[in-house]
Amino acid sequence: RGFDARAMALPAKAANANPSLVLPSELVERCVGSPLWVLMKSERELVGTLRGFDVYVNMVLEDVTEYEMTAEGRRVTGRLDQILLNGNNIAMLVPGGGPE
Repeated sequence: RGFDARAMALPAKAANANPSLVLPSELVERCVGSPLWVLMKSERELVGTLRGFDVYVNMVLEDVTEYEMTAEGRRVTGRLDQILLNGNNIAMLVPGGGPE
């Protein structure tokens, strides 16, 4: 049996009934101002401070270190003061910092 996204969706009333339920957007909102490790769909990873995001999970990071995964391991490929990431290219977000 395959994955059925409709079975995972909760009506608004059910979401309010369970105070332990955290929506993805709420989790990302809690990360604003904190370190965030962003794994892209490509071989790139970024670590920076989340400054903001929108409903498409486009996000602004500051004090960014960019990494690239190679056959030899992870290597730093750049440092940026600020970057705007397209949410379509993000595979995973890890709150709390980098890969170290």
